[in-house]
Amino acid sequence: MALYEHIYLARQDVSQQQVEELTAALTEILANGGGKVTKNEYWGLKGLSYRIRKNRKAHYTLLNIDAAPQAVAEMERQMRINEDILRFMTVRVDELEEGPSAMMQKRDRDDRDGGRPGGDRGGFGGERRPRRF
Repeated sequence: MALYEHIYLARQDVSQQQVEELTAALTEILANGGGKVTKNEYWGLKGLSYRIRKNRKAHYTLLNIDAAPQAVAEMERQMRINEDILRFMTVRVDELEEGPSAMMQKRDRDDRDGGRPGGDRGGFGGERRPRRF
């Protein structure tokens, strides 16, 4: 069995419950092919960088998959048919990541910028050099 990370984007018009039902249907397709979903993360409704089929937002979902390539191919075929799915991407990986993904880890702003005002930009409103006239 091969290991995959799979992300798909669903239309903004569908509800979160419908996205979960869609994920359950995809999981069932993989199970019928002898595979399994080891992790399922719903990332929420997020804005897109550009419009896709007149949608400005999409529901993002990540699946970690342990399945045969034929089962993944069948799942992707079903996704192409479904008009609620805008985009998807499947990547084969050597090992699956344990724990929450980077999107699910909540990070505090103070931890990232070292407690300085202005963050990584070197601060603002600090020392000023004297003006030359």
